[in-house]
Amino acid sequence: MSWSFPIGRLFGSELRVHVTFFLLLAWIGGEAYMAAGPMAAAINVGFVLSLFLCVVAHEYGHALMARRYGIPTPDITVLPIGGLARLARMPERPSAEIAVALAGPAVNVAIWAVLTAFGASADTGMFFGDGGASFLGSLSAVNLFLVLFNMIPAFPMDGGRVLRAVLALRFDRLRATKIAAGAGQALAVGFAVWGVTSGNPLLVLIAVFVFMAASAEAKAMEQRMRSVHFPHVRR
Repeated sequence: MSWSFPIGRLFGSELRVHVTFFLLLAWIGGEAYMAAGPMAAAINVGFVLSLFLCVVAHEYGHALMARRYGIPTPDITVLPIGGLARLARMPERPSAEIAVALAGPAVNVAIWAVLTAFGASADTGMFFGDGGASFLGSLSAVNLFLVLFNMIPAFPMDGGRVLRAVLALRFDRLRATKIAAGAGQALAVGFAVWGVTSGNPLLVLIAVFVFMAASAEAKAMEQRMRSVHFPHVRR
C-alpha cells in the first residue's frame, strides 16, 4: 500500500504502518493536551498505541487462520481507521472463508476475556484524562466494540465476508459479493450522513473508506469472474 512503510516481520507477514496513522496520534495527543495537560496526552497516545496492538492481533488472527488453508498473507498495514491484512487470495470454500473472517473478531473476544480476568470491566466513558474511565476498562470496551463493528454483515467488515460466504451457498459468488458490497455501500452512506449531521469528521472518513473498499471488492470479483469466463488467449 502506498504511503506506508515496513516496521518488521512477524509470522511470515510484513507489518507496515501508514503515515496517516501518525496524524491520528498527533490529533489525539493534541486534543488530550488541550483538555487536561501533558500527562493526559501521554496516557491517550499510549491508549491508541495499545488499541492498535489489539487491531494488529486481530489482523494476525485472519492471517494465521488463512495460513491453515494454504493462503499466505504478504503484509498487514496499520491505518488510522484500523488494520488491513492483504491475503494472497480469499478461500474459495464458504466454510473456509467464514473461518478466516471469524478468526479476527475471535482474537478481540480473547483479549476482552483476558482483560476481564484481570478485573478490567468494560468502561465506555471518555478517556481524555478526566478520570471518567480506566485505561484497561476502556481497552476492554473497545475490543468488544471491535467485535460488534466487524460483525456488521456488510463489506468490508468481517461480517460482510461471512454474509458473502453464506449467500454463496445459494447464489453464485459474484452475486453474493454484490449483495454484501451493496450492504457496505449503504452502510457507508449512513455513516457519512451521521458524520456530517453530528460534525464528526472521523465518521465521514470511515464512510469514505467503507464505500471505496466495498466498491473495490465488487469490482475485483467482477474482473476475476470475467478472467475465468473469458481468459486471455495469446496468439
